[in-house]
Amino acid sequence: MAKAAPAEQLKLLELQGLDARLKGLTNRRRTLENDPRIKDLEAALSVANGELGAAKVAVHDAEAALKRAEADVEQVASRIERDEARLNSGTGLSKDLVALQKDIASLNKRRSDLEDVELEVMERLDSLRERQAAQQQIVDDIQGSFGTIRAELDAALAEVETEAAGLGAQRTGFAAGLDSAMVAVYEKTLAKRGVGAARLFHGTSEASGMKLSPGDLAEIKAAAADDIVFCPDSGAILVRSDEWA
Repeated sequence: MAKAAPAEQLKLLELQGLDARLKGLTNRRRTLENDPRIKDLEAALSVANGELGAAKVAVHDAEAALKRAEADVEQVASRIERDEARLNSGTGLSKDLVALQKDIASLNKRRSDLEDVELEVMERLDSLRERQAAQQQIVDDIQGSFGTIRAELDAALAEVETEAAGLGAQRTGFAAGLDSAMVAVYEKTLAKRGVGAARLFHGTSEASGMKLSPGDLAEIKAAAADDIVFCPDSGAILVRSDEWA
C-alpha cells in the first residue's frame, strides 16, 4: 500500500482544488469553442450566400437578355434608317417605293414590340438588382454579427488561456513540493477516475457523495495514518482529517 505522511495527504486537497479549477477552465474553453451561435450563424450565412449567388445569376442572365434586346432594337432601327433613306431618295419604281413604305411600317411595329420587350427586361433587371442588393445586405449583416460574436469569444478564450497558464504554473510549482511517490499515485488516480483526491468527512466520501458502509469504514480505521486509502465507489484517494470518521 502506498504511504505518505498525513500532513502531505492533506495537501492533496489543495492540489485537487487546483486541478478542479483547471478542469473548469477546460470545460469553459470547450463551451466557448462550441458556442451554438457560431454554428447557427454559419448555417444562416451558408443559406444567405446561396440565395445571394442565385440572385447574382439572375441579374447576370437579365443583363445578358437586355443586351440581346438592345441589339435586336438596334438592328431593326438600323434597317428602318436605311429604308427611310432609300424612300426619301425617291429613286426606284413606284411599286417598289410603295413596298418600301409597307416594309418600314412593319419594321416600326417590330421595333415597338422589341422596345416593349426591352422595357420589360429593364424593369425585371431593376427588380433583380434590388433583390441582389437586399440579399447582399443580409449577408453583410450576418457576417457583421459573426465578427462581433467571434471577437467576443476570442476575448473570452484569451482570458481562459491566461488564467489556465497561471493556474498551470501554480499547480506545477505546488506539486513539485509534495511527496513525489504520493503525487504519482494521485496523478494516476486523477487520470483514471477524473478525481484524484477528496475528503472523507464524517464517514462520507466527498468524491462520490456517498456515505461509506460500516465495513469500509472499519477497513479505513484499521489502516495506518500514513496509508493512502481509496474511496470504494469513486476510486479517488480519501484524505482523512480529525473529523473523518
